[in-house]
Amino acid sequence: MTQTSQATAAAKGSPTKGPAGGKGPRQRLSESASSIVMILIGALFAVPLLWVLFASFNTEASLAVEWPDQWSLGNFAAIWNAETTFRPILNSLILCGGATVVTMTAAVLFAYPMSRYRFTGKRPLLLTIIFATGLPITAVMIPVYSLFVQVNLIDSMIGAILFLGASSLPYAIFLTKGFMDAVPVEIEESAWAEGAGVYRALWSVVIPLMRSGLSVATIFTFVMMWGNFFVPFMLLLSPDQLPAAVTLYTFSSQYGQIAYGQLAAFSLFYSLPVIVLYIFLGRNLGLGFAAAGGVKG
Repeated sequence: MTQTSQATAAAKGSPTKGPAGGKGPRQRLSESASSIVMILIGALFAVPLLWVLFASFNTEASLAVEWPDQWSLGNFAAIWNAETTFRPILNSLILCGGATVVTMTAAVLFAYPMSRYRFTGKRPLLLTIIFATGLPITAVMIPVYSLFVQVNLIDSMIGAILFLGASSLPYAIFLTKGFMDAVPVEIEESAWAEGAGVYRALWSVVIPLMRSGLSVATIFTFVMMWGNFFVPFMLLLSPDQLPAAVTLYTFSSQYGQIAYGQLAAFSLFYSLPVIVLYIFLGRNLGLGFAAAGGVKG
């Protein structure tokens, strides 16, 4: 009976495998089709990046992706000044960096009781946060602009930082709570038994164990803010306070034509802070929960 079952199982598995345990034609065809699709998707992402790279070194660049006839640093020299590049990027760092600090600080403090305690209205509050993550920011900008006019916060970097941080808070809370739920409560209770208070346990125990999750939430929060054009465009009016996301738009429409080479060179500088953030916080990805296994056994 056992031999019959083994023979039946081998017969069922035979169409998918070739001789000597090799891959069958269906499996090879599936893998080939998957590889082709992945190559096409990769090419779609690579073409714009190649255009930025080639156009930045081509003083006569156009929309075509082409190898420069003569490699030149003229585009970088044209934007190498405070008005075009340095000041907008500094404004972006102040705006997005400050808003990220506000968002992540509030997200950790809000996610902690949501993760550790039970209270009335917790589920409706979580549902409200989930709903707010999908609310388009364009839907609230008109009343926000009217409110900022009334409280005299238009063209205020502090006001823009606070609103940008508040608008990113629901998604940051949603991510932070999920990572905080993965930190075992038993480790925190051990800290309480040693005399640590709630904030001490949060700072010294919970946050170090969720470094990986905080890095992910911080990267996502900063990147979404870094590419945000609409909020600073509506709330900041002075040219000396505009971030790079808005300068990128005004730069591409100067003099009635687009200097594609200078635009590409500016885009490279514009991407550097995000790349640096990925490199700096990427070291924490995959770390932080090693001590979680200590509560088992």
